[in-house]
Amino acid sequence: MINQMSNQKEAVLVLEDGTVLYGKSFGRIGTATGEICFNTGMTGYQEVFTDPSYSGQVLIMNSAHIGNYGIRNADVESDGVKVKAVIGRNLENKFSRFLAENSLQEYFESQQIVAIDKIDTRALVAHIRVKGAMNCIISSEGINIDELKSILAKVPSMNGLELASTVSTQSSYTIGNENSNLRIAVLDFGIKKNILNCFVERGAYLKVFNAKTPFEELESFQPNGYFISNGPGDPAPMEYAIKTVKQILNSGKPLFGICLGHQLLALANGIPTFKMHHGHRGLNHPVKNVITGKSEITTQNHGFGVDPDAVKNHPEIEITHLNLNDGSIEGIRLKTKKAFSVQYHPEATPGPHDSRYLFDDFISMLN
Repeated sequence: MINQMSNQKEAVLVLEDGTVLYGKSFGRIGTATGEICFNTGMTGYQEVFTDPSYSGQVLIMNSAHIGNYGIRNADVESDGVKVKAVIGRNLENKFSRFLAENSLQEYFESQQIVAIDKIDTRALVAHIRVKGAMNCIISSEGINIDELKSILAKVPSMNGLELASTVSTQSSYTIGNENSNLRIAVLDFGIKKNILNCFVERGAYLKVFNAKTPFEELESFQPNGYFISNGPGDPAPMEYAIKTVKQILNSGKPLFGICLGHQLLALANGIPTFKMHHGHRGLNHPVKNVITGKSEITTQNHGFGVDPDAVKNHPEIEITHLNLNDGSIEGIRLKTKKAFSVQYHPEATPGPHDSRYLFDDFISMLN
């Protein structure tokens, strides 16, 4: 057990629309900016914080208590916290899980993460649901509101911002059984560790490549198929990746994409993407598999989507999954090639494992 904090300083949150909220400091004392978004999951906060798809974003955790089961070093999706900052109602320094190694406060301090506590997060989420995603700034340094607004005005919009190359691995690496006949080349745009684990558990041997690796270098691994990963930012400016996906499709080898990879597959087939009003982030989003007629409870984290009209009118694309909340496109497959993708996260860490069959489907396609 760790004693609850008693030395929190005043902190302030300023939104792009002029909204000002006051709370208490948590984590590192400092100032942070980014696009505000929210996650409705009640568990898995450490996996969420370390998901590279959250790069550039300030995250509202909608659950009332975050940090109450502490931090375990094994429960990560990357090499560190990727969110720019965190907003919570009760960010807990006290934890009760015997497996935990650190408190949330210690973790945020070690990762240099600014957070704000004692915010009415449910009211704030309701505000974002109405007003939409926007930039924000958090500060616990005593900076006056006018100066914070001046700093905030210089923060670039997520719309048009290419971030995937900033979180991709700098050098390629392999993982899995090197004697396996299942060889998968992975384009890393911000991949989560447990996506790789889902392939390794199925006996595959993977080589993970930097986002901007030329197709010829990918082919030198002699893969049976390709995986296009999740990642942050706007997919539309990623011309380098769209070109590579087109080359993979032309090779005839199987391709599977998740989240950003789903959007890139759409763009490679002439289907535009768009910035969503406030995105989908949580672990209880209902999705219908229109091929089987079954529903799945899914984990999601995305602020961009693929144009539904363009998908429906595309002669070579078949819709495979639909979001049951808003009807948005959650999965597609090509009719004449071995390529498919989903907008959500079937590895589901955190979340239910309803959709892990997709990894089995891809392995079957490779075989």
